[in-house]
Amino acid sequence: MSKIRGQNTKPEKLLKKALWHAGVRYKTPKHKLPGKPDISLKKYKLVIFVDGTFWHGYDWENRREAIKSNREFWIAKIERNMERDMEINAYYKSKSWTVLRFWDFEVKEELGTILNRVLAHFDEYKLF
Repeated sequence: MSKIRGQNTKPEKLLKKALWHAGVRYKTPKHKLPGKPDISLKKYKLVIFVDGTFWHGYDWENRREAIKSNREFWIAKIERNMERDMEINAYYKSKSWTVLRFWDFEVKEELGTILNRVLAHFDEYKLF
């Protein structure tokens, strides 16, 4: 597991590059924000997460059955990740922040749509 990238994955880089070209100046948090968001805009109280499908439990009901080796470990780990995601969302919402979460495959396949959703956040609040 030590070889698995936890940050600066291809989908994250794609989204960051698209945001930058759209004129959105973001931060990649160097200090520890809860949940370690991939992109943060403190000024606008916005955090963005790009979640991996395996690690964060995309289509969990079906994928759970596909795990063959070390089932107990992986099921517990992924379910805890899913719980933690909900806790982090609740934390930011309690602080009046907006949380946007995207699946890695969505960023790869629908980058324009994802970018529009982020930009719509600025339009909605007349922030940008």
